[in-house]
Amino acid sequence: MERILRLFNKEFSKISEAALVLAFFTLLSQILAIFRDRFLAGNIGTGEILDVYYAAFRVPDLLFTLGASLVSVSVLMPFFMDRLSSSKKDALKFVNDVFTTFFFFIVVLSIISWILMPWITHLFFPGFTGLTLEKTIMISRIMLLSPILLGISNLFATITQAYRQFFVYAIAPIFYNLGIILGVTLFYNWFGIIGLAYGVGFGALLHMLIQLPVIARHGLIPKISFTIDWVHIKQILKHSLPRTITLSMSKIVFLVFVSLASTLVSGTISVFNLSYNLQSVPLAIIGVSYSVAAFPILVDYFNNNNYEKFLRHVMIPIRQIVFWSLPVISLFVVLRAQIVRVILGTGNFDWSDTKLTAASLALFIISVTAQSIILLLVRAYYAAGKTWRPLWITLFSSGMTVIFAFMFTYLYNNNLGVKYFFELLLRIENVEGSSVIMLSLAYSVGMFLNLILLWSAFKKDFPFNYNYGISRSFLESAFASLIIGAVVYFVLNTTDSLFRSETVLGVLGHGALSGFSGIFIGFIFLRLIKNQEIMMFTNLIYKKAQKMNFITDTSSGL
Repeated sequence: MERILRLFNKEFSKISEAALVLAFFTLLSQILAIFRDRFLAGNIGTGEILDVYYAAFRVPDLLFTLGASLVSVSVLMPFFMDRLSSSKKDALKFVNDVFTTFFFFIVVLSIISWILMPWITHLFFPGFTGLTLEKTIMISRIMLLSPILLGISNLFATITQAYRQFFVYAIAPIFYNLGIILGVTLFYNWFGIIGLAYGVGFGALLHMLIQLPVIARHGLIPKISFTIDWVHIKQILKHSLPRTITLSMSKIVFLVFVSLASTLVSGTISVFNLSYNLQSVPLAIIGVSYSVAAFPILVDYFNNNNYEKFLRHVMIPIRQIVFWSLPVISLFVVLRAQIVRVILGTGNFDWSDTKLTAASLALFIISVTAQSIILLLVRAYYAAGKTWRPLWITLFSSGMTVIFAFMFTYLYNNNLGVKYFFELLLRIENVEGSSVIMLSLAYSVGMFLNLILLWSAFKKDFPFNYNYGISRSFLESAFASLIIGAVVYFVLNTTDSLFRSETVLGVLGHGALSGFSGIFIGFIFLRLIKNQEIMMFTNLIYKKAQKMNFITDTSSGL
């Protein structure tokens, strides 16, 4: 218990340590998310109910983006740290003003959305009619509680990250997923589909409450303020407006995709969301961990006019993102069917669902590197107070992504050559509803376009001459990824007869043997060429293990 309390209060000053902590607990959170999706797929299955559940998320999610941008960590951090450097009293006044403004704004927005929900739902999901539409309206209204709770939790996250106490921030999503799992496994049995919405609300409440003790310890629990400093609020709004629109565009794109999916075969929304959630696991562990860990330090360096260190702490994480994400992409593409079958293949989730979700996952996962770098570059812009450049790039790339979705779907449904090529490539011949993969492809193409434009702009806005080893890391990781993929594919095919593909344990064992074989050979290759990232990683693990042994020996001696 004492060690757990120390972790709650521990400050992480190095990006590598903070990223490691965030990555570890993000992994735990994503494991829970995997169980969450497994329960959803197994207990409910792809179809009307799960389509309704995922569709109902879209309006509250967009509302959260519109309202909670006011309390976003990336917007508030520079302002909060500036007030905190002045005095704790100024920091508390700032927190109270932001909390009051956000709370009243999001509550009013939620009430308006609750009233207009029938019209909004009918507009956004044209494929839903009758009872399906009524269920979506009802679930969406209950889920309107989550933007309020998660918004307050976002404000808390600004404080915990400012003090670099990443542990409590990292475990909050774990509790959020626990709440949703309770909704699927318990509340759903008690209340039906409404229970799923109750689980989301309960998870959002846990997400907020877990950070409360740290906030209380620093004496920064927010209260309603009756004397708001509107000058500060206007400054925040000025900086948050571009970010709000930027984030809103990604949510709007996703909303358009779900809207388009609602007009296709029943279960398309479910397949699209489940495959997106699976690709979010490596994205969260790699991309989100590095970008979140880097942000407070980037703010510090930029505020202190330390341009060289600012750039270095952007480029080094990019190099590490590239290095770690490419092998993951290789593994996910080759093992996509095994991954989907082990995680989701239970109960009402049949083999056709597995094949479609695996194909969609493969087209999603190819853009994980691009998505991860985008997260970091956007935060670098926000740390520098330059929020408009990402906005214009996101507006353009989001518009193009939507165009890609309609264009690719049309080509797939009307051109037998295109359809046959993708069916053969992804092994989904004669599977109903296969056009869903065009949404995944459009999303990834849009992400690549976004990265190209954002990287080009970043090089102009933050000029640098040194490469920081990114090119070398990319080449070494790419070669290792090809080797890993080839080894995994070879082991999969040569050991197929040793495992029973009709059982979960058989599929898991087959995939695990192939995956670990590929990882081992890839690791040996990287060690032989003395790759910098793999050497640093092994040294870090060795030092951590040494430290743990030292603590254990000292404790036993006492």
